Amino acid sequence: MCAVSAIAQERTVENRPYTDLRPFHFGVLVGTHFQDIELNNVGPQVITTEDGTIDALVTCDQDRWDAGFNVGVLGEFRLGTHFALRVAPAMYFGTKHFTFLNLKETPDGKPIEEQEEPQNNKQVTQISVLKTAYMSCAFELIFSAKRFNNHRPYMMLGLNPMLNLSNKEDEYLKMKKFDAYLEAGLGCDFYLPFFKLRPELKFAYGLTNCIDTDHGNHLKDKNMLQYTNSVNKGRSKMIVLTFYFE
Repeated sequence: MCAVSAIAQERTVENRPYTDLRPFHFGVLVGTHFQDIELNNVGPQVITTEDGTIDALVTCDQDRWDAGFNVGVLGEFRLGTHFALRVAPAMYFGTKHFTFLNLKETPDGKPIEEQEEPQNNKQVTQISVLKTAYMSCAFELIFSAKRFNNHRPYMMLGLNPMLNLSNKEDEYLKMKKFDAYLEAGLGCDFYLPFFKLRPELKFAYGLTNCIDTDHGNHLKDKNMLQYTNSVNKGRSKMIVLTFYFE
């Protein structure tokens, strides 16, 4: 047992032994992420359209985690033996897939209560796919364990403000221009002969309501109102897998 333990703790030659002593260094990042939104549906509505006033009941959901990718650069400041501050400007590209279910109308345009044999699986469904592009600048505090051989695990906590660059006026839902995420994650430094590789998995949760609730007032097609106004709040979420090269 002692022999096995001794072998497991055996020291090896360290690659780049002084890299963590630098007061500041640069790097690049590339990764993938998955987006989701927690939506708050308003319930029954009274909507005035071009065809008159209607009672509407529409639900909306982002029914899947949509994949995207992210690229950027980083600058890291050494704060001490175990702490560092990372600033990471990046771009996030992806999509958001929304499904709207109209609970008061069937595909033939008649209210459900007027159907002789109402069938829930015949209700009107609308699909909206938003292409997203966010510019971000994350500020992250990193707490690292003591380095052993050529690896060093760490934890991180950060704040990531984002600027939405992809808004359109003719979509069912419109995201606000600004959002901010609280981030927490885990990673590990791997010291290779020519650079340090840092895979990291983090979870990000939006701190603000990301839905533009004023969007319905600017729609040209008022028949879209029952879908646009079906949601009044949304909190974004992301799972991000990033590879840092330093």
